[in-house]
Amino acid sequence: MIRSEKITKSYGTLEVLKGVDIEIPKGEIVSIVGASGAGKTTFLQILGTLGKPDSGKVWIDDIDLNSLSERDLARFRNKKIGFVFQFHHLLPEFTAIENVCIPALINKQSKKIAENKARELLTFLGLDHRLKHKPDELSGGEQQRVAVARALINNPLVIFADEPSGNLDSVNKQELHNLFFSLRDMFNQTFVIVTHDMTLAEMSDRKLQMHDGRMVL
Repeated sequence: MIRSEKITKSYGTLEVLKGVDIEIPKGEIVSIVGASGAGKTTFLQILGTLGKPDSGKVWIDDIDLNSLSERDLARFRNKKIGFVFQFHHLLPEFTAIENVCIPALINKQSKKIAENKARELLTFLGLDHRLKHKPDELSGGEQQRVAVARALINNPLVIFADEPSGNLDSVNKQELHNLFFSLRDMFNQTFVIVTHDMTLAEMSDRKLQMHDGRMVL
């Protein structure tokens, strides 16, 4: 599902990624661990099309991302990729269901279809009683579940998560971790998770470690 070859990235004289290769099959949950500054988030952003490498290539679902125009890349990102971040990035002026609908509306779904799918997802995630609540009316765990629903609304092939449980207490962390595996088992989605949480990392199908801009075998 995901393959990268010789990914490099520098910021000025700072060499962040030094030729990173990876292969991840469909339906696998992979965690990437390593010290702060190892290049994990930069690599995740490049895999997720949020950043561009200085050199190297990324394929998702056999599509060479380097070959896509900016417009096609944005369309691919919207349809095929979901993101969950440490900070949920919900829009404060919108309700839970409105936040979840946004990627579907960008994907030109009708409002009715988007709302029905958002309601289904939020109900599945135990938030059917929170549909009309705004982010500041939700707990941290609820906000992150809304963010997960938003990531799922377009039925993406891949979910990229960057410290998804970093701001959650131990109970909500465990619930979120279990949710990822339930989603994988139900929809055969591929998950790539950058985390400092070793409990989550050890639960994953495979744990990869980055050190000084390289993948450590």
